Amino acid sequence: MNRMRTAGRPGRREVAAPASTSLEARRRARRGPGPRRGGGAQRRGVPVRPLVLTVQYSFYDWNGVGAATWAGVGNYTRLVDQPELLGSIVNALELIIYFSFVPVILGLLTAATIRKFATSRLAMVSRTVLFLPQVIPLVAAGIMWTWMLATDGVVNELMRAVGLGSVTRAWLGDTSTALGAVGVIGAWVALGLCLLLLLSAMTKIDPALFEAARIDGAGAIREFFAITLPSVRQEIGVCVTVTVIAALAAFDIVYISTQGGPANSTLVPGLEIYYLGFFSREVGQASALAVVFMALVLAVVLPIQRLTKEED
Repeated sequence: MNRMRTAGRPGRREVAAPASTSLEARRRARRGPGPRRGGGAQRRGVPVRPLVLTVQYSFYDWNGVGAATWAGVGNYTRLVDQPELLGSIVNALELIIYFSFVPVILGLLTAATIRKFATSRLAMVSRTVLFLPQVIPLVAAGIMWTWMLATDGVVNELMRAVGLGSVTRAWLGDTSTALGAVGVIGAWVALGLCLLLLLSAMTKIDPALFEAARIDGAGAIREFFAITLPSVRQEIGVCVTVTVIAALAAFDIVYISTQGGPANSTLVPGLEIYYLGFFSREVGQASALAVVFMALVLAVVLPIQRLTKEED
């Protein structure tokens, strides 16, 4: 460094670096490069640089290669003006019903039922069968359900066998049923996780509470609402949070089963961001949708966390 700084300056004598400086340089070399700006946040799991760049790109028209053009809030206003972009957000909100509410409610009812014979072999088999979708890759689950929901798939064949052939259809190929069919796949995948979380919480409830409730004349329904639900409040919050995020961030199942069709009826933000960024080369528009999508996730998840948080 000293040579570089004195080059081209005649009459100046190069001075060797002090030994202490050389020793410190060797120590830094052994330790490796120091933390870069934002490195602490990166280690804590906060991707600061990608977030900042995404917000920055959202204000430009850019194809990812050439020069970027300032667009201001134009990319955000197009989210409202273009039905396709706004519709993807609406579809994601509708998937919350299937991905979150259905598995959580079914998980509560199933866990409350299994708890009554938790030590039996039937309970073990039930937990294993219902948790099985969690260990199946989402891609494999999407392919399997695509075959089952096809025109000549297992679902339609069973319906024909019981005399319901008039209502059979290509469930993933009909605009009126495609999103619901995708939701069924998501509910099937999420049910096992919700069941195990809620069942593990229910097994920790003091049996004396149920005995006292029965002595007071409480029935099964009253026990469920007065004892079981309040006791598993935090676990319900975890289930709802995880499944809501899965619904809003749905990509694998939708891409494998419908690729957003038919007629964009199953298009979701994650898939639309992928299409905009990598196919249409509209990096700015994709970034704007990603920013809005992130804000939507926080707006939905944070109130859930607050409502289900255990009071001190």
